[in-house]
Amino acid sequence: MSYLRPSLVMLVLLTLITGIVYPLLTTGLSQLLFSGTANGSLLYQGDKVVGSALIGQNFSQPGYFWGRPSATGDSAYNALASGGSNLAATNPVLDKAIAERVKQLRQANPTMSGPIPVDLLTASGSGLDPQISVAAAQYQLARVAQARQLPEAQLAKLIEENTDKATPNFMGESVVNVLKLNMALDALK
Repeated sequence: MSYLRPSLVMLVLLTLITGIVYPLLTTGLSQLLFSGTANGSLLYQGDKVVGSALIGQNFSQPGYFWGRPSATGDSAYNALASGGSNLAATNPVLDKAIAERVKQLRQANPTMSGPIPVDLLTASGSGLDPQISVAAAQYQLARVAQARQLPEAQLAKLIEENTDKATPNFMGESVVNVLKLNMALDALK
């Protein structure tokens, strides 16, 4: 019985600290120091939220750069279904999906005859990646330029301006956020 009172006091005290004080403190500090990131890295067009810089979107029109394929099922880039396909490299279903993607990309980009960047053919582990490689953006450049009737040099510069460089270079490759690039593309009007 002598342990009951100290146990209850510790329960209440730790509940207050870990259940109220700590969450409020971390939330307050994150809002103060990293407001944009803490609120989902939202991207705005005017005063309207168009997406997050952290979650890919499904672009399929010829006048836009396309992101990685999404492995989130019927609804592309569904954050509630985040996860990879878990298909092994020897799985015929994966081979068929990649063959269909190759066919689609070759039809959409007829002037490109070289190899297709792998990130345009395979989904990421989460199925939600918002970035593609610089090579994947450049692979699509001619199609987007033709659809928008813009000079390829102007789009190449736009890709360069929207490339997140790996710093330092040995820490990964430079990537392009597809939503930011397409927003910059729309802003050219």
